[in-house]
Order: sequence, then structure tokens, then C-alpha cells
Amino acid sequence: MHPNNSPAERLAAVGNQMIEIHLWLGAELARLRADLGDTPSGDARPSRDLRAHCLTFCAALGRHHTGEDAGAFRVLADEVPELRPVLANLLVDHEVVAGILGRVEELLGDDRPLPTTQVRAELDGLAALLESHFRYEEKRLVSALNALTGRPGTAEQLLGLTAPTG
Repeated sequence: MHPNNSPAERLAAVGNQMIEIHLWLGAELARLRADLGDTPSGDARPSRDLRAHCLTFCAALGRHHTGEDAGAFRVLADEVPELRPVLANLLVDHEVVAGILGRVEELLGDDRPLPTTQVRAELDGLAALLESHFRYEEKRLVSALNALTGRPGTAEQLLGLTAPTG
């Protein structure tokens, strides 16, 4: 449940909201990988649903990281300067993730045969990186984010997304 009365109350649990977003993104990636597992090996025409799901996931993950970079990370760098080295490490991870997302989007192409093995390898690498990245980010930032009760803005402005409900 997200508090939503005053701006301070909305941000009281922004760190917890980040965890919810990470859980949702992780579940979506697992579902995407499972859907890809149902696709024949080698080249095959990707289903529209698989392509759409993959592109939607890539866009959501990119939006989350871009939102963190421009929102939460900037605020934390100002408010909690001792976190700057952590934030710098996370920014590097975001760049690596963006590279993987770009390769996945390129592999999906427009109505080209799907190189299933390559897409699966990219998504497997992404899953491993995100597992580590999300845990590190949560361990280092949740408390600091939850302490941002007096900052203007919304969790979506700080994190790029809100966790879907239901």
C-alpha cells in the first residue's frame, strides 16, 4: 500500500517502492525468458506477443534506470554524499544493462527470424546482472530513499516507474 496524502507521505516509502519495482521487473523478465523457452531453437519468426512483451519489458527497465539516474540518484548524491561511490557503480551497471537491452531490441528486429539462442543468451546475462544489481541497490539505497520524506516530487519521478498493482 502506498501512502498518498502529502508529498512527504508519498515519499516516505520510496525505497520500498523501489523494491516492488525490482520484484515486478524480475518477474516480467522470468516470464519473458519462460516464453522464449517455448520458442523453437534456432531461427523462428517471433510471435507478435513475444516481441511486444520483450519490447515492453525493455522499455520499462530502461525507463526505470533513466528515472533513477535523473531522479533518485541525483537527490541522493546531494542529500547523502557518502553514497556517491555506490551511485557511480550503479550508473555503470545501468550503462551495461542499456547495452544488453539495445542488443535484444536489435535481435528482435522487424519481422525477421528470431535468433532464439542469441536472445536467450542476452536475457540470461541480463537476468544474472539484474539479480546482483537489484540486491546491491536495495541493500545500499533503501534506507536512504525511505528517509527522503521532505523532498518534492513523486516516487515515479524519482524511480521512473511505479510498481503495477494487482
